[in-house]
Amino acid sequence: MPSDLTHAQLAKAAAELARVITRDEEQIKEAAREIGMEAWDTSRIAEAIAYMNVDSATVAETTELSKIMDGLEAGATAYAAAGNYAVRKADAVRAQNHASHTGIGEAAGRSPVGSQIYDVDRNWLRQE
Repeated sequence: MPSDLTHAQLAKAAAELARVITRDEEQIKEAAREIGMEAWDTSRIAEAIAYMNVDSATVAETTELSKIMDGLEAGATAYAAAGNYAVRKADAVRAQNHASHTGIGEAAGRSPVGSQIYDVDRNWLRQE
């Protein structure tokens, strides 16, 4: 069953996917850094309010919030790492597509027949 996806379309789609994932990964990493800084600030606030003898329940809640934010930072960082893995896979698809199909395009480009072939039987092109 022939596919409607061409070599050029696959190459373009794989490159675009890698670009989008890379952009999104950077945004997620930046958000994780910001969350990490906020978690550190929250931890410092918990220490400060404990020093000022604020009620222990409030100190405990602030400390717990800091721990939750640390966990959120770790989760966002892991999510960004998964994006990096997806970029590597998209690059692998692009490289495999290039290795598998670029030679065909180059050979067709060197062909003396040129672009005047309109009535070529598709089955002839599929022969090995």
